[in-house]
Amino acid sequence: MAFITASWNPLGDAFYRSTDLYEMSWSLRDGLRDSLVAAAPYGGPIALLREPQRRSPSSRPQLEIYSASGGTVASFPWKSGPVVQLGWTVSDELLCIQEDGTVLIYDLFGSFKRHFSMGQEVVQSQVMEAKVFHSPYGTGIAIVTSSSRFTLATNIDDLKLRRLPEVPGLQGKPSCWVVLTQDRQTKVLLSNGPELFILDNTSCTVVCPPGLSPQDGNIVHMSVSFSYKYLALLTDSGHLWTALLLHPFNLEFTCLPRCRRPKSQQPSVVLMWDRLLLVVGVCNETIQYPIEDPCVLVGEMDGVRIISSSNQELLQEVPLVCQDIFKIASMAPGALLLEAHREYEKSSQKADEYLREIKEQSMLGEAVRQCVEAAGHEYDTNTQKSLMRAASFGKCFLTDFSPDQFVTTCRELRVLNAVRDSSVGLPLTHTQFKQLTLQVLIDRLVYRQFYPLAIEVCRYLKIPDYQGVSRVLKHWASCKVQQKDLTDDAIARAVCMKVGDSPGVSYSDIAAKAYECGRAELAIKLLDFEARSGEQVPLLLKMKRSQLALSKAVESGDTDLVYTVVSYLKNEMNRGDFFMTLRNQPVALSLYRQRLEGRLSLLQSAVDEYNKAKNEFAVKTTEDEMRLLRFQRKLDDEKGAGLLGLSLQVTMETLLSLGLHKQAEQLYKDFRVPDKRYWWLKLKSLAEKEEWDELEKFSKSKKSPIGYLAFVEVCIKCNNKYEAKKYVSKVTPEQKVKAHLAVGDLEGAADAAIERRNEAEIGAVLSRCSASNSLVIERLNRARAAIAKK
Repeated sequence: MAFITASWNPLGDAFYRSTDLYEMSWSLRDGLRDSLVAAAPYGGPIALLREPQRRSPSSRPQLEIYSASGGTVASFPWKSGPVVQLGWTVSDELLCIQEDGTVLIYDLFGSFKRHFSMGQEVVQSQVMEAKVFHSPYGTGIAIVTSSSRFTLATNIDDLKLRRLPEVPGLQGKPSCWVVLTQDRQTKVLLSNGPELFILDNTSCTVVCPPGLSPQDGNIVHMSVSFSYKYLALLTDSGHLWTALLLHPFNLEFTCLPRCRRPKSQQPSVVLMWDRLLLVVGVCNETIQYPIEDPCVLVGEMDGVRIISSSNQELLQEVPLVCQDIFKIASMAPGALLLEAHREYEKSSQKADEYLREIKEQSMLGEAVRQCVEAAGHEYDTNTQKSLMRAASFGKCFLTDFSPDQFVTTCRELRVLNAVRDSSVGLPLTHTQFKQLTLQVLIDRLVYRQFYPLAIEVCRYLKIPDYQGVSRVLKHWASCKVQQKDLTDDAIARAVCMKVGDSPGVSYSDIAAKAYECGRAELAIKLLDFEARSGEQVPLLLKMKRSQLALSKAVESGDTDLVYTVVSYLKNEMNRGDFFMTLRNQPVALSLYRQRLEGRLSLLQSAVDEYNKAKNEFAVKTTEDEMRLLRFQRKLDDEKGAGLLGLSLQVTMETLLSLGLHKQAEQLYKDFRVPDKRYWWLKLKSLAEKEEWDELEKFSKSKKSPIGYLAFVEVCIKCNNKYEAKKYVSKVTPEQKVKAHLAVGDLEGAADAAIERRNEAEIGAVLSRCSASNSLVIERLNRARAAIAKK
């Protein structure tokens, strides 16, 4: 036990230990100097940007992403603007905050995801400092600009920018500042010299903490704990204060020194200088750790990770249960049980004496619990084994022992030891793991593409397939289809072999990902493995593979699915193509027609009921609808016109566009369509098809019920002034001016206006004249003057 406590350092009634996590596998030529470094909590990745303010395009900074053990994940030259701050989101996406307020987001492997701006005002005033924080809403960003204004976004995934009020007397950036988040409220605490201010949405409030006076100097550093429960302030005179953050952001200050040993972890502050790291507690004691290279401190919920260019350590308070067991001369039940097991392994009778002592105190169950709990807090595998073996030894003498905690801890430690390995680089403590949850840990393994390990963990912990193995395989397949160096056939075979018929894995989802990546043919190959036609069809329709979608729907034998596809095609395709598609699928065409028979049968039932109710108007309207449907079906069969289900007017428009004038004429007569409506439909149809001879014949067939100005205007709309002029002479006198103007005949328009002695029409013609039309203008002005005299 002595070798375990050798690295412990006392601080008041507590002990602190530094645990070696990794010898960093990276090779940093200049260490961490002149670099922006951001490490994600919960043993997350590390981002490093050298000389972030370098602006020379010929020598760009390099953005590097590493695992927590220093393994290279990604590296690429930074081609955007100067970076002020790096940070990580709760889902391990990298945030790069630039001077101009632009925030660029990259995934763990350095692939660009998206960007957003912190506001136009920030672009002009520039960001001086920025902080990335985590709140109940998600990942947030706070910035301060050169104009001394703070802007806040509490959730970058639902961006709502908040511009905080001005701080009185603040010039430039504050001495120091932190973001506080508590009970869904987010505020900024800042210092300007010796003064403290709290900023919220609407106000700037001065804070006067007890025990902190201006004589103590200016506040130059402040830090908030991982849980946002404690705050530490440091002045330029070397005074250090800690504060308990109470709702709503009240500060209960503790001026050091004051000694206190709570039941759980005590508040402590870690300070770092160039070659010294200092741990200060609430009692008048410190622990000093010399450091050789520049380091980065990463706050965790149960300690601080210390990252240097050569290694990484975890500094934390020794958990109480570990202190009880390993402290020299400890008489705690767990300590006695551990000794008993050691003596048992030596075949010493002292083992029985230790066990008897524990039993006399009726503490054997507590001893087993302590050993199991302590094993969870230990990083060294040999220590874990010693404690778990002691617990296993002790539980043999218990009659009513529940093995759940013992079994769970064994399983969790095996998982933790696997992910802590330097090849994976997730140095989670057991406390962090319980907070993070198993599901999130599996997600992180998946996002890092440790698929075999993730599958092994899922199987080992017997996680249901839909939450475990199947979800991992789905993510693996989604990444596989993005590999550009492999052929479609190679990827399809690999996915089929690996995924097989795993429950919960949808080949259509994988195919959709392939289609998103621009690999349509691969998507179709993957859909062939999808057993459920209902899952195949929607994607095929999205891919515009209508023939194949209809074939798959017909093969499924699901009439509802066939109807779904037919309805989609009817809306998406022109009528001719739609019916040609159905003709190639007799089953679909038959079902489509059956639906018509069902509709006619329902309409006939409605007619019978309307007759009983003596509602003649409804009877007539319903019978007309049935007559139109039968007419449409007949033409669909004969001509493939695709009319079924269209309204009367649209049916006529379609017939005219297809050149089926006799059939359109028949509908016009049979359904007593108003003359004006029919003439307008035919006029537009002939003009759009540029059938000018037919249009002229039509205009002479009988007197136009819509007049002839309509002919002029429709021809002009179709860009044919020559044809339009043919109908100008036929328009009524009151429309002559408008007709001549439509075809650009100013002289004819002037003649008509003067002849009608209409001042409004003369003004209309004048408004269209230019300087080159001087003679026309002169005639019009004379006519206007003559009208005015009378």
